[in-house]
Amino acid sequence: MATMQSTACVFSFFLLILHTFSSSASASPDTECNNTPHPNFCKSMLPNNNKSATINDYGRFSIQRSILTSRSLLNLINNYLKPGHGLPETTIRALEDCQLLTNLNLDFLSSTLQKISSENSLQGLQADDAQTLLSAILTNQQTCSDGLQVTPTASSAKSALLAPLSNGSMLYSVSLALVKHGWIHNYTNRGRGLSERHFTFSKMWRGRHGRKLLQILPGDVQVSDTVTVNPDGSGNFTTINDAVAAAPNNTVANSGYFVIYVVAGVYEEYVSIAKNKQYLMMVGDGINQTIITGNRSVVDNSTTFNSATFAVVAQGFVAVDITFRNTAGAVKHQAVAVRNGADLSTFYSCSFEGYQDTLYTHSMRQFYRECDIYGTVDFIFGNAAVVFQSCNLYARLPLQGQFNALTAQGRTDINQNTGTSIQNCSIKAASDLASSNTTVQTYLGRPWKEYSRTVYMQSFMDSLINPAGWSIWSGDFALSTLYYAEYNNTGPGSNTTNRVTWPGYHIINATDAANFTVSNFISGDNWLLATGVPFTGDKPQSKGGVWKVSLTPYNRMPSNSRCMMSKNS
Repeated sequence: MATMQSTACVFSFFLLILHTFSSSASASPDTECNNTPHPNFCKSMLPNNNKSATINDYGRFSIQRSILTSRSLLNLINNYLKPGHGLPETTIRALEDCQLLTNLNLDFLSSTLQKISSENSLQGLQADDAQTLLSAILTNQQTCSDGLQVTPTASSAKSALLAPLSNGSMLYSVSLALVKHGWIHNYTNRGRGLSERHFTFSKMWRGRHGRKLLQILPGDVQVSDTVTVNPDGSGNFTTINDAVAAAPNNTVANSGYFVIYVVAGVYEEYVSIAKNKQYLMMVGDGINQTIITGNRSVVDNSTTFNSATFAVVAQGFVAVDITFRNTAGAVKHQAVAVRNGADLSTFYSCSFEGYQDTLYTHSMRQFYRECDIYGTVDFIFGNAAVVFQSCNLYARLPLQGQFNALTAQGRTDINQNTGTSIQNCSIKAASDLASSNTTVQTYLGRPWKEYSRTVYMQSFMDSLINPAGWSIWSGDFALSTLYYAEYNNTGPGSNTTNRVTWPGYHIINATDAANFTVSNFISGDNWLLATGVPFTGDKPQSKGGVWKVSLTPYNRMPSNSRCMMSKNS
């Protein structure tokens, strides 16, 4: 009965939007569905009883149907998480991941529907926002499915959920295709070539009285309040989690960053920054000075997703001068140091240390600048739209019989705007690998999912890189559907003479490479300036003064004060 009511509700919604919007050209479901990855499923799902319906009508209908499907899935997950089902611990952990991810999907679908409900076309950042949200929904669904796949076969939850997850993935894929074809039309400025845009976020230092000073150029960074974390009790909080809990909820960019200064020390905490803690900036005392560490792993019954020492899904997160570690070691296999699913997130001058699966660039738009990443197998993985600039990628010594793969990009759908772009970075052996007498093969990446997409450009590759450059995942899986590319790299490992000859591998020119810059790939010109973090993009350097933001420890500030700002012309 509930299913019939849901179907009737969606159909009524379809009639409503059909009555409201009629400016687009009419189209049949067959025509539009043939442009999706799942035409038969699409045709079975869309109404076929009104010849005046447009692709915009179908897109809105599909999103509304997706919302109902996500709610149904969440109810099923919640039911299995109730006491009394006798599920194994690994299954419970996987279901908890699914619960979090499905809740996020409901938010993303609602946001998408709001964006397209009154418009028949999207441009610029609005278009990128919509495609990013729908891409992340597919990624979240895939992560849930992947986590359940490795749980015990006899689990009742596993057998009950895998079919709805598969059908939901097809529905979300169709929704993404319909929205992309119906609303998004060449929204980025492609192919303008590579140029530079530099901004300066100076290194922090401590004065005699523990005062922090940020010098930020050109002056667009806004700070609302600051708090200090110090284990000795002299700050506002002794733990990072307590400071995060004190941050305001659901802030917007114009409100300014809530800054958490984390004094040098080793913090044995599992930090999770929820979706409502938006625009939070976390500043440490430097790499190997402020250290956040944990040791969860899949061997010890964590899922890969929840093995992370530090996890964030809150929009607008910024981290500066912090080391993130997972010390489980190579023998514990998948063990994540940082999992990032935060849109418009930035890590600057940070270090990520682990072995297998060190940095989980899970979803949404991300930027990493002047960071160090250490690992062995697939140590940068996930399905975000992410750019690494001026970073150091260090391959460590893996377990005997293993090889190193720097990346394992997880794009599952041809319409997702996701991928990994590595620009002006340095790829070298870590000290343990460099000093080892063991021969270890190291590759630029391998295809975790069917439409895996990774680009290296203008980077230094040392001699540790295997001449073939890239490794298979399993047989010929994804070799014709992936997109792997190299442009203008240097160093002994950059020679492309003996590279793989897969259909999906490319040596590209500057015009193609421009598609994967900060400006074009993650729309960075629209949001990175507000972080104060330097970046190289596609527009001329902007002019501006120097803003000095004095971050006085919170317990020394007047109760109603805000950060003091002064501009030096």
